[in-house]
Amino acid sequence: MGVISEEAENYKNKGNEAFKSENYQEALSLYTKAINLSEKDSRKRATFLKNRAAAYLKIKEYAKVIKDCDEALQIIPEDPKALFRRAQALESEERFEEAYRDAKAIFTVDPTNKAVQPLLARLHAVVQERARINAQTGNKVEQMFKVAFEIGEEKEKRQKAVGNLLVLAKETVAADLMIQKGIVHKIQQLLKIEKNPDIYVNGVRVISQLCKRSVERTLNVIKVVGIPWFLEIIDSDIEERVNAAQYCLQVILNTFSGMDTKKDTKPDQQLCEKYKSEIDTLLTCLTYSITNRIITGMARDAIMELIMRNCHYTTINWAERFVEIRGIQRLLEVCSELEEYKYESAMNITSSSATIAAACLARVYENMYYDEARERFNNQVDDFVRDKLLAPDLESKVRVTVAITSLLRGPLDVGNYVISKEGIMEMILVMAQTEDTLQQKVACECLIAAASKKDKARAIINKGVDILKKLYTSKNDAVRVRALVGLCKIGSFGGDDASIRPFADGSTKKLAEACRKFLINPAKENDMRKWAAEGLSYLTLDADVKEKLVEDKAAIQSLIELAKTGDQSCLYGVVTTLVNLCNAYEKQEVMPEMLELAKFAKHHIPEQHELDDLDFVNKRLTVLCKAGVTSGLVALSKTESHNSKELIARVFNAICSLQELRGIVVQQGGAKVLIPMALEGTPNGKKQAAQALSRIGITINPEVAFPGQRNLEVVRPLVALLHPDCSALENFEALMALCNLAGMNETTRNRILKEGGLSKIEQYMFEDHVMLQRAATQCICNLLQSEEVIKTYEGNNDKCKFLYLLCQEEDTDTVKAAAGALCILTSVSKICCRKLLDCQVWLESLRCLLANPDKEIQYRGAYMLYNIVSGDKDIAVRIFETDVMEILMALTKLEDPELYRTSELAQKCLDAAESMGLIRKPDESVSLETFKEDPHEDN
Repeated sequence: MGVISEEAENYKNKGNEAFKSENYQEALSLYTKAINLSEKDSRKRATFLKNRAAAYLKIKEYAKVIKDCDEALQIIPEDPKALFRRAQALESEERFEEAYRDAKAIFTVDPTNKAVQPLLARLHAVVQERARINAQTGNKVEQMFKVAFEIGEEKEKRQKAVGNLLVLAKETVAADLMIQKGIVHKIQQLLKIEKNPDIYVNGVRVISQLCKRSVERTLNVIKVVGIPWFLEIIDSDIEERVNAAQYCLQVILNTFSGMDTKKDTKPDQQLCEKYKSEIDTLLTCLTYSITNRIITGMARDAIMELIMRNCHYTTINWAERFVEIRGIQRLLEVCSELEEYKYESAMNITSSSATIAAACLARVYENMYYDEARERFNNQVDDFVRDKLLAPDLESKVRVTVAITSLLRGPLDVGNYVISKEGIMEMILVMAQTEDTLQQKVACECLIAAASKKDKARAIINKGVDILKKLYTSKNDAVRVRALVGLCKIGSFGGDDASIRPFADGSTKKLAEACRKFLINPAKENDMRKWAAEGLSYLTLDADVKEKLVEDKAAIQSLIELAKTGDQSCLYGVVTTLVNLCNAYEKQEVMPEMLELAKFAKHHIPEQHELDDLDFVNKRLTVLCKAGVTSGLVALSKTESHNSKELIARVFNAICSLQELRGIVVQQGGAKVLIPMALEGTPNGKKQAAQALSRIGITINPEVAFPGQRNLEVVRPLVALLHPDCSALENFEALMALCNLAGMNETTRNRILKEGGLSKIEQYMFEDHVMLQRAATQCICNLLQSEEVIKTYEGNNDKCKFLYLLCQEEDTDTVKAAAGALCILTSVSKICCRKLLDCQVWLESLRCLLANPDKEIQYRGAYMLYNIVSGDKDIAVRIFETDVMEILMALTKLEDPELYRTSELAQKCLDAAESMGLIRKPDESVSLETFKEDPHEDN
């Protein structure tokens, strides 16, 4: 046991050395080893824990400080050091009353402790002030209650009072007080009779705010109103009311699961397990409400979006439970609803309902990552299809076909599995050949969705083209437009490969003209215009069609107006068309060697159309942006479909590739919607959105592009682009944008550090790529305005030396940035000044700066040198032993007015050396010279 004790003590001593050297991570590791070797409840263990708490305090891991101090205090109650460190951590966490308690305990045990006295005085003042504010808050709450819940009061006063309650609910103290005073019951009663829409919505928002990040308050709210109340308030056809109720339900789920309302936050597994019953009850109630016959279509959409948002394994991971309670069949019921079959038992749906249900099915299927789960999913689909097909009536066959179409638009693998079953495709082809327009419509839609995979497309080309051509001659426009889209999809079978054409030359242009007629005709219903847009989404893979369409102002305007409706069922057609026009689709890079090999093997080689050259693409981007496409994309970005968000992000990114268009994107709200898309979605979608943001951040002042909180939110996606998997261009643009953000304010710089940006940016300073190295160095130069970054350069590392070495680079801008960074460091840190002379080639670097042909670099070199020599005789001796003095003298003789500042600084360096006695002024006959002195002479 003695050996172990000695080993633990040894680790502690090494940890102390690392702590003194400010190498806190190493200190933590060593203290942890000491703790692991110590006896439980021993005084030694308490010491090790206190030491580790001190290291955690330095790196601002306050929760871990509190945990270690708690354990140390269990061993030695009222230990002053443990209490003091815990008080500091509690103060940083803004738990002032608890910190004050610890500070008072130290004072009681050790009244002469000088370290605790300022802490105690500071906390006493804060606690007193908080007590005063709490009293005031109580009065405010009382006043607002009297006005807000008094129906007889004036409307404006009540509106203002409820708004004030919403603001107060954001403060923990006020929120707790409001709960105590029964606000939840008051709001519940108020909403039963409230006619004012603003008061109603703000009442719901107050409940959301009370539930936010407080499980205790959330449980209290549910106890008072019950879960059915939330389903009651979401049942509305007023969009703002539905959105407020949906947000409230999401906040409750976030609170129980530990997810924040911000994007890209992960659930806390312990919390999820603890409140599993509450989460399950809430999501089960939502699932059963999907097929509620009496709720509005808007409420149904909001409920499906909530399921979609929370079932995924990256969130609450509820998909398997959803399948278990037969949620798949409920979604398929929504998919099978048709406007043509409107009975008393029919569900209310919106034009987006089937699209949202299909996206929800796809999201649930993503979670079926093992065979048994997929089998359960497919079994429920089979049950639904079988039950419908067994019914003798025509309606059931129509409904099942519509549901299969949704499957093909959602989880494609499942849709293909169903349509491959014996008799299904034949049934659809038979329906297409009937004289019944409804059967023709749904059969066309299913054939269009089925032609997604090459094998299915070939089958439809062989069997269905003649049927579609016949349907295109129908007198019913709804049938004609769907048949047209089917022909368009088959016509686009070759994609953007100019060498493949399933139809005769010129056919795609004729099809595009037919789609255009439906699209621009104001007399046509939105449904037909939507289908016309989908037809164009296939045809615009043809470069000839792209050019013709982009020159058609009426067609482009119709597409944008369709997008502005925000109708989710229009999303695919509109956005895919825009992606094609912008050439923003995924392009497979072909290695020259593989191309030669393919030619030798006589394989087919895709050909790029001359109209897809960069000049033509840029012209199309300019036309679209100036026509107002951004505002349409903003409206469509509300979708919950990650794949759709990726398409939208691709269009945004393509537009932002042109510098002159970025301002228009910001003006029309593009930057605002890109941030959430860069934080949540498919990997490619996030990357595309992040690159668009970085391009905006390069060109436009970040304070204008990302006002308020957005300049903090944009940091994470930009830092994510600093990854080896990203291209050099993406790396470069992210570095440039971060450089601009780092120049904004200390809060933004701290966020860059918090997101791990510093180490990632520094990696690119070692790149061979000149532009990457330059951008990283410029970014570091701006980040050095932060004291935290300066501290890292003062640490036990070679960061300063590397910056100094960069001063010898050939790239002028890199040298300028490195010299600027060194000017900042040497002006505030003598440690950094001394570090520079530890570099073996310090003299060469200094010469490069002082004798540089670039005037700005010369000035920065002289400024840095003045910082180094002023007030530090030891360093000055080493510098003035060299030929630097002659360079400085030469600089003082310069007569160029642009070099006046440099000349002045050179003179200051010489004056400083003279004041230290290192050089002396010449008399009229003697030239200036240096002398070497005995280092012990002054002593």
